[in-house]
Amino acid sequence: MNAAVAAFQKAFDARDVDAVMAAMTPDCVFEDTSPPDGVRHVGAAAVRAAWTALFAASPDAAFTTEEVVEAGDRVVVRWRYSWGDGHVRGVDVFAVRGGLVAEKLSYVKG
Repeated sequence: MNAAVAAFQKAFDARDVDAVMAAMTPDCVFEDTSPPDGVRHVGAAAVRAAWTALFAASPDAAFTTEEVVEAGDRVVVRWRYSWGDGHVRGVDVFAVRGGLVAEKLSYVKG
């Protein structure tokens, strides 16, 4: 797996917001899966706030990586997000720049 995305995933799985942000560029972008089209979070402060809220709202939830596809500076990760007795499946489309995650666009099946 791409080293930048692997570092991001490791930090994310540990729910370590500081490490997640250290794996991202200062001008990072995160698009979440909120219906209908997701919310776009731009810049480190906005993205940090989104991660903090996600981890606080779902302390027992977990992502499982199902597949990773790399294409140059893009990485697609297919995943399953599980909580309690439910789950959803989706994909993240990452853009990597300078060894860091610059963009994480999330999509969910629904």
